[in-house]
Amino acid sequence: MVDYDPVWPLRFERLRREYTAAMAAARVPVAAIEHVGSTAVPGLAAKPVIDCDIVVAGQHVTAASQALTGLGFTPEGDLGIPLRWAFKEPERLAATNTYVVVQGSLSLRNHLAVRDVLRADPGLREQYAAVKRRVGAVAADIDEYVRGKNAMVQRILAAAGLTEAERAAIDARQIPVHDEVPRSKSGALHLRVQVITRHPCRERYPASEFLLAPKGSYMTLTGRTHMPHTGRYLGGETDRGSRRRG
Repeated sequence: MVDYDPVWPLRFERLRREYTAAMAAARVPVAAIEHVGSTAVPGLAAKPVIDCDIVVAGQHVTAASQALTGLGFTPEGDLGIPLRWAFKEPERLAATNTYVVVQGSLSLRNHLAVRDVLRADPGLREQYAAVKRRVGAVAADIDEYVRGKNAMVQRILAAAGLTEAERAAIDARQIPVHDEVPRSKSGALHLRVQVITRHPCRERYPASEFLLAPKGSYMTLTGRTHMPHTGRYLGGETDRGSRRRG
């Protein structure tokens, strides 16, 4: 991790111009191209890696992915993050992370919430930087690093106005537990239902995501189903699917 570098926004701008041109040439409607991650926050120490979200409607994910492969990117799938697809950058774009993200998804809102809160709140920004430096100095691997700073991330998400259920879903994905089904700190069981579809990039589209949590004498199941080829969602955040425990 290094001190903030004012060159980082310029590096992002070069990426944005290249991606904008590629998507336009492929006739892919793009909602936004966002600079996210720590390098998007002026004054924040970070790894010198530029994170970029290409935001599209669900039905345009395949076309956007194909446009990136045309630039030399290699698809890596969702890497466990629903509605966000990662790509390995070509050598000429080393030290960048580029994602295709569905507009309105929790994955995108997570990225934007952390960025926007840290930009607006110098106190939280300094606290987050201190946590990153402390944990980064002792963490043995990326899992330990993520665990070490997760409590601070949850404070930032709460400051951004994300609901408890949304923060729990993010928490379950940010802290990988490889030998058991992912759970949030509240004890909620995080379930992901996936549909495997064939398309040019051979990626996996998560069709549904649910949060199973205790509520009195019942278990509540909340979530919604995303249909990537239409960009629509089925269902909503509701506990009408509750089932009595035991």
